[in-house]
Amino acid sequence: MIDFKKKMQELEELEGQQNLEERQRDTSLQQKRKKIKNYLIAIIIIVLVFSGKIIMSSQSATDWLPGINFFNRLLNFVPVNEKLLSGEEEDRINVLLLGMGGETHEAGNLTDTIMVVSFKPSTKQVSMISLPRDLTAPTNNWRKINSINAYAEKENPGSGGEETAKAIGDLLQIPIPYYIRVDFTGFEKIIDELGGVEINVENSFTDYTYPIKGQENNPDYYARFEKLIFTAGPTKMDGSLALKYARSRHAIGIEGSDFARARRQQLLLEAIKSKFFSHETLLNPVILGKLINEFSKNLNTNFSPWELIRLWDIFKDVNRDQIINKVLNDAPDNYLIAGQGQDGAYILMPRTGNFSEIQNMIRNIFDSKNPSSLKIEIDDAIEEEANVFVANGTWINGLAGKSAEKLTSYGFNVVGTGNYQERDYQNSTVYDLSRGKKQKTLKAIKEIAEADQAFDEPDWLEEYRNGENNIDILLIIGTEANK
Repeated sequence: MIDFKKKMQELEELEGQQNLEERQRDTSLQQKRKKIKNYLIAIIIIVLVFSGKIIMSSQSATDWLPGINFFNRLLNFVPVNEKLLSGEEEDRINVLLLGMGGETHEAGNLTDTIMVVSFKPSTKQVSMISLPRDLTAPTNNWRKINSINAYAEKENPGSGGEETAKAIGDLLQIPIPYYIRVDFTGFEKIIDELGGVEINVENSFTDYTYPIKGQENNPDYYARFEKLIFTAGPTKMDGSLALKYARSRHAIGIEGSDFARARRQQLLLEAIKSKFFSHETLLNPVILGKLINEFSKNLNTNFSPWELIRLWDIFKDVNRDQIINKVLNDAPDNYLIAGQGQDGAYILMPRTGNFSEIQNMIRNIFDSKNPSSLKIEIDDAIEEEANVFVANGTWINGLAGKSAEKLTSYGFNVVGTGNYQERDYQNSTVYDLSRGKKQKTLKAIKEIAEADQAFDEPDWLEEYRNGENNIDILLIIGTEANK
C-alpha cells in the first residue's frame, strides 16, 4: 500500500532542494554579472587614463593607435594581485592634490589648493587634510608652501608636482608617493563634461568682491567684481559656479576665509567623485571621450594606469561617513597662529613653534577619529602594570584629574598628575616612555583618551622617564577632552 504521507514529504523535500539549487544558481549568476560589470568599468577607466597618458606625452593618439593590438596593450595595465600601491603594505596610501591657476592666470603656478588625501585599505577610510596656502615651512626656506610648485617649475619645468609632494611629505613626516595637479580651467571644464555636480551648501553666504577674470585693471574699481550669493541646501552647479563656490574667500561671516574655502573644496571633491563613478558617467563613451581630452590638457599626475585602477578598486564603495575632513587654520582650538613675514606679508605658523603637533595629528588621524574601531583589552593591559602620568596640556582646570580618575576606574596605575609645560594642546597626546614594553597599555589608553601618539623624543621626556615614579606612559590632555 502506498504511503501518501511519506510520498508527499519526499516531494516537498525534492521541491525544496530544487528551489535551493535555483537560488544558488541565481546568486552565482548575479555575482558573475557584478564581476563582469566591475571588469567592464575597470577597462573603461583604463582606456580613459591610458589615452590621457598617451596624449599628455605629446604623442598624437591617432599616431599611436594604428598598427597595434590595443586590447593586448590594455591587458598589460590590468593590476595583478602581487602588485601593490606604494604605502599599501603599511595600510596607508598618501596622495597630494594640488590646484593652481594655470597659464591663463597671473602667477598661475602658485598652488591655491593643497590637500593631503590618505587612504586606509583595511577599513576603507579616507582622510582629507587641507593645508592653507599661507602656511610657512622650513622645507621651503620658511616661504609660503603655495610657492613650492612655482619655484620648482621655474628651475625645472614639469617637476613641480613631484617636488611639492616631497616637500610636504618631509614637512609632515609622512611619505607622499603620489600627486595629482589640476589647473582651475580644467577643473571647470571637467565638471561641465560631467554634466555638473550637486553640492549640499552648508552655510548661506554672500561675497561682494569675487574677481571677474579679465577685469583686474578696469578703471571702474567696482566693475572688477561680481556679487556671489549661495543659499544653504542642495545646489546643482555647473563648472563656472562650482569654481566660484570653491574659490570665494571674501564672504561676509564664517565663510569668508581661506579655511572655509578649503572646507568647500573638500565638499566639491566629494561631489565630483560621486558623479565621476556613477554609472551614467562610466558607461557613457561620449562623456568619457570628452573627459579624456580635458584630463590630457589640464591634469598632471605620476600615477600609472594600473595604480589608478587599483586605487579605484579598493575605494570605489567609500561612503560619506567613512571620510574624515580636517582643515588646518588659526582658530583657537586648531593648530596654527597668524603672523607677519619679514616683508610684512600675512603668514601662518604652527602655534607650538614646530610641526610635531600637526605631524602627530596626521599620523594618528584614523585612530583618533575612529576609536571604536579598536577593541580595548583592558585586562591584558592592566597585567602590564604600567606607570601612567597624566598632564594637563590646556588652561582648563581639572582636566588632568578628571582623566586620571577615569583611567584609575579602569584599573590603570596612575602615579601622578600635573600641568604640562605647554598649555595649548587641542588633541590629547600620549608618549610611550617604555620604548615599546607596554604596548597593550599604550593601545588601551590611546582609545580611552582618544589620544594621538607622539613619536618625537624631546629632551624633557627624560624628566618623566627617569623620575622617581619611573613613568611608562605619559598622557597629555588636550581641549578636545572637555567636549
